[in-house]
Amino acid sequence: MSTRPVLRVAMIGYGFMGAAHSQAWRTAPRVFDLPADVEMTVVVGRHAVAVADAAAKWGWAESATDWREVIARDDIEVVDIVTPGGSHAEIAIAALQAGKHVLCEKPLANAVAEAEAMTDAAEQAAARGIRSMVGFTYRRVPAVTLMRDLIAQGRIGRVQQVRASYRQDWLVDPEMPLGWRLQKEHAGSGALGDIGAHAIDLAQFVTGQEVTSVSGVLETIVSERPVQGSGSGLSGTAGEGRGPVTVDDLAIFTGRLSSGALASFEATRFATGRKNALAIEVSGDRGALAFDFEDLNVLQWYDRTAPNEVQGFTRIVVTEPEHPYVAAWWPAGHMLGYEHGFSHQVKDLVDAIVHGADPHPTFAEGLRVQRVLAAVEESSAHDSRWVGVGSPAAG
Repeated sequence: MSTRPVLRVAMIGYGFMGAAHSQAWRTAPRVFDLPADVEMTVVVGRHAVAVADAAAKWGWAESATDWREVIARDDIEVVDIVTPGGSHAEIAIAALQAGKHVLCEKPLANAVAEAEAMTDAAEQAAARGIRSMVGFTYRRVPAVTLMRDLIAQGRIGRVQQVRASYRQDWLVDPEMPLGWRLQKEHAGSGALGDIGAHAIDLAQFVTGQEVTSVSGVLETIVSERPVQGSGSGLSGTAGEGRGPVTVDDLAIFTGRLSSGALASFEATRFATGRKNALAIEVSGDRGALAFDFEDLNVLQWYDRTAPNEVQGFTRIVVTEPEHPYVAAWWPAGHMLGYEHGFSHQVKDLVDAIVHGADPHPTFAEGLRVQRVLAAVEESSAHDSRWVGVGSPAAG
């Protein structure tokens, strides 16, 4: 009889992120030598038929419509939250207080106060051995993790400048229907929080520094969009006609890092022709490193200490077994994709739970990103003035 621990998972929510997380829960135990068995026990959603279909399609043993009842169950050890940001705080805090380990999608919450309450709950739970993690999965793209490692090793010397952007184009069409991501009460913010949070986290992760102050501007390019169907569930809409977009479409801001170096950030869903272009470039006094998710198996490295006649960016194909996470997958040169970061996330979470360690990013790290988001909003509301991250004015 096996003595291995078993982690039974409940996933709350079942949209786009639900599909990605489900794939990870199915795959990670079959690829990595995890220290525990994982069971996909139940997926939860508001609509019984739709969530039952999702359970059958994605491999969950059962479905349910009441997350509170599921969290109260004795046979659940892990709660995975993939709902809109407006519900993160209530679900995560309840799960942690019930003694469940929690994985919560980014951004951590819709407001700093919510993120602070979640972090307090996580710290109290950690004292009882209960772990929590924020789902910044792009950290776990092997090329990004390698980038972090090379910077920590001093390969590019002292960081002097960072450029980070996340550009998409799925809202360029003004007739794209109004969805929950376009309403502040559900999403918290628009491009800033949805994708800008990833750029902020990546900049802090790879450099090991924090964004300490910001100056920025937010723009809503299309202010109204069509509402489709009476069952949309969107606030302030009648289920037909057009409804207001209450979040930003575009965020551009400058940040000061803890070392004093400057970083520039862009988050937009109006970059025509860019589908999922998360990019970061870090320039140092000895070299530079650059990554673009639209070429996600590649890291560009410039070594300024090399002889002049051979200087130039080197294209590193990050598929060697020596690279982060890669040894568990395919032979060198056989590429990884978007979904692999989610499997790496499951691996790291399960390892941390079983070994009694805090997985990263912690809720405290998620709160740090939330404070940057709030500072950008504050700056934009006051003529792009510089705002300190975590200052009272920034929430």
